[in-house]
Amino acid sequence: MPLVPLASPTDWEGWRSAARALCAEGVPPEAVDWRCGEAQRGLFAGEEEWRSAAPPPVAVRAPRRFLTLSRYVICHRDEERFARLYRLLVRLQGEPALLANAADPDVAWTLKRAKAIRRDRHKMHAFVRFRKLGERDGRERFAAWFEPDHRIVELATPFFVRRFPNMDWAILTPERSAVWQDGALRYGPGASRQDVPDADMVEAEWKAYFAAIFNPARLKVKAMTAEMPKKYWRNLPEAELIPGLIAGAGDRNKAMLETVVTAPSALSKRIVRRR
Repeated sequence: MPLVPLASPTDWEGWRSAARALCAEGVPPEAVDWRCGEAQRGLFAGEEEWRSAAPPPVAVRAPRRFLTLSRYVICHRDEERFARLYRLLVRLQGEPALLANAADPDVAWTLKRAKAIRRDRHKMHAFVRFRKLGERDGRERFAAWFEPDHRIVELATPFFVRRFPNMDWAILTPERSAVWQDGALRYGPGASRQDVPDADMVEAEWKAYFAAIFNPARLKVKAMTAEMPKKYWRNLPEAELIPGLIAGAGDRNKAMLETVVTAPSALSKRIVRRR
C-alpha cells in the first residue's frame, strides 16, 4: 500500500500533487495510506514512502469547483478528508458531472464539510477582536486570540491582510499563528490565550459604541445567539454587555415608544404648505 507523506494537516498543495500523480498512475483509493506530520510518520518508521514517477502517464482532470472544495475540506478535522477527496477525484475521471449530484454520498460528505469550513471562516472574520499592544516605528501593533473549530488560519487570514494592511498584527490560535508585520505575512506555531492582553486602551470606547447602537426594538435573542454562538463570547469584549442589554431591552423599547415624536416637524409643515 502506497504510504503518502504530507507536510502538515493542511498540506493542500502536497495532497493535490500526490493525488494527481496517484490518479494518473491508476492507484485505487483503497490502496493509498495518507499520513501527515512527523509524529504520524514516525509511528511507522521503516515503511517505504510513495514517490511519484514523473511524468504522469495520463492527464487528470477535475472541475474548478472540486479544487475549491478540496482546498476547504483539507482544513477540516475529519481524519478521512485526504482519502475521501482522493476517492472523489478518481470518480470524477469517469463521472465528470458527479459534483452536480448532491445526493451522492461522496459529494454530500464533501459539501457538508466544505460548508462547515466556510462557516468557521466566517465566524473568524466576524469575531476576531484585536487588542492594541502599542506602536513601533510609527505603526500600530495589535494582537488577537481566536479558537476556530477547524484548521482555517491560512484560509481566513488573507481577509485581515486586505482589511488592515497599514498596521502590524498577530492572530494567535491554539494550533497556528499568523503575523502581519511590515507588509509581510508569516505563519508560526500555536500560542496561548495568555499571550494576548485581556483588554486595551480602546476597549471601553468599543463597549460604549456597541451599547449605543444596540436597538432593543430589533432584538431577537434566538437569531442573535444562532449567529453569535456563546462559545465565542469569552473572546468578545462586548459580550459581557449582552445579558444586561437583553434584560433591559423591554424597558428601553417602552421608553422609545413613549418618546416618539408625534407632532409634525418644521420640515413636514413646510412641505404641507407648498402643496
